[in-house]
Amino acid sequence: MAKTPELDTAYRATTYRVFMPDGFLDLRIDRASPHLADWLAAGDFAAFALMTACNPGSRPATPADNARRQAELECDLLDAGYRPFGAEHLADAGDWPVEPGCFVPGLSADDALALGADYGQNAVVCGGADGVPRLLWIEEQDDV
Repeated sequence: MAKTPELDTAYRATTYRVFMPDGFLDLRIDRASPHLADWLAAGDFAAFALMTACNPGSRPATPADNARRQAELECDLLDAGYRPFGAEHLADAGDWPVEPGCFVPGLSADDALALGADYGQNAVVCGGADGVPRLLWIEEQDDV
């Protein structure tokens, strides 16, 4: 599914909750998080990404399929040497199921986009040392 105004609005009307070692952190697209910026600086991370493997193309999948896909994503990240933290994507309107996700310190935007495309996602959330999450759309993706 391609970028649409409705999907852009929905993705921006979502809280991206990250389960950090010292508690959870709620992130919003284009809103700076001083706590995240401090945490990234302390760990010497210049980039981060938030992503999920669930509901590819923003089409609901079964809970079993979502769990399998998410486990595969987490294994791919670990195999690549990343240390992902758990995350949840929470739609403000409550009209979409809570999606499990991964917060990945050190994952570049280019690598996150490529991995997101591999898992049939429309977009990923990425940022830099400033702690500002940005919504990045995946222009081309293979059918899932």
